[in-house]
Amino acid sequence: MNAQTLTNPAAFDVAKVRAEFPILTRTIHGKPLVYLDSAASAQKPESVISAMADFQRTSYANVHRGLHTLANEATQAFEDARAKVARFINAGSADEIVFTKSATEAINLVAAGISQSLKPGDEIVISEMEHHANIVPWHMAAQRSGAVLKWAAITPQGALDMDSLAALIGPRTKMVAISHMSNVLGSVQDVATIVALAHQAGAQVLIDGCQGVVHQSVNVQAIGADFYAFSAHKIYGPTGIGVLHGTPEALDRLPPWQGGGEMIEIVSKELITYNVPPFRFEAGTPAITEAVGLGAAVDWMMAQDQAAMHAHEQALLDHALASLRGINGISLYGTAPGKGGIIAFNIDGAHPHDVAQVLDRYGVAVRAGHHCAQPLMKVLGVTATARASFAAYTSFEDVDAFVEALAKARDFLL
Repeated sequence: MNAQTLTNPAAFDVAKVRAEFPILTRTIHGKPLVYLDSAASAQKPESVISAMADFQRTSYANVHRGLHTLANEATQAFEDARAKVARFINAGSADEIVFTKSATEAINLVAAGISQSLKPGDEIVISEMEHHANIVPWHMAAQRSGAVLKWAAITPQGALDMDSLAALIGPRTKMVAISHMSNVLGSVQDVATIVALAHQAGAQVLIDGCQGVVHQSVNVQAIGADFYAFSAHKIYGPTGIGVLHGTPEALDRLPPWQGGGEMIEIVSKELITYNVPPFRFEAGTPAITEAVGLGAAVDWMMAQDQAAMHAHEQALLDHALASLRGINGISLYGTAPGKGGIIAFNIDGAHPHDVAQVLDRYGVAVRAGHHCAQPLMKVLGVTATARASFAAYTSFEDVDAFVEALAKARDFLL
């Protein structure tokens, strides 16, 4: 089947999108860049690059602390970004959006706060497919409190085993922390059902949305989780800033994590009182320019036809999987229905690091390693995989170049 029949070019103009990303004009080793590492970090459109540079040139100052014009402009831009993020994920209010330096910091913030109320024997439920950022903070919380970490299994297709999860959630469960979409397998979880199961048992829920927010239209009110975390650099924004969404009730009961400026109400020699959320969790000078970039990235995302963009990514995935199944000696990991645009694979008998290096000679950028998911690698029975991941700017020509280069890499390595 011709790749172009798998999607409607009129519905999503990938050539127009690609023209907005300057880096895609690069060549690597004399070949056009085929960037298939967007699950690690997405490239940036010109609008994001320009917004950050223009802010630095014209309006930069510290926020919330000055009365001069530049301070007011910077504060307005910073808080505008918060409001944009709230609209992007359909939060009830901008006050539900906490800016952090990353999704990792957002999860650590919640885990550190929750650990203060955990008691020995309390339970934290996560899954075998989690990224280390949604494993290590809960290990640390368990070590500090005497709580027990429990692991939900995955199915042979790479989806969360809902029966396994339901069996683990009980009266001692205090937190359920699950990824919306696996960064390795691409499987998308039924997070609203997970939230309902946990809330019935009186447990709180954190959703790691780093991949989900890229490949799904996220409505945090419909999902209903206490916390939803993601990073800007996955949604075409800058590094150095992440987002923690929390319901008003969840944020109100969460103690502050870091102390310093901005997060206080009153400081005296005898006592301190804390600011209201979200400022209670934003100690110190924040990532101001990065927040402006995040706001521009959200503007870019919301300017796209979300349904058409997601359909384009799904068509790319279908085409890639069909093409890869035609190459002998390729093992694929994660085949759950409805998965997103991530493909974990190996060439049988070749190390994924070698595969990635050979692909790079053809201009194709993929990830190789354990993808910060070592427990999942153990479940899969491998030490590492290679990974190709798609984005709005990925074209069918990119996919075909990847498949062709992979066939050549197999012949070269075996």
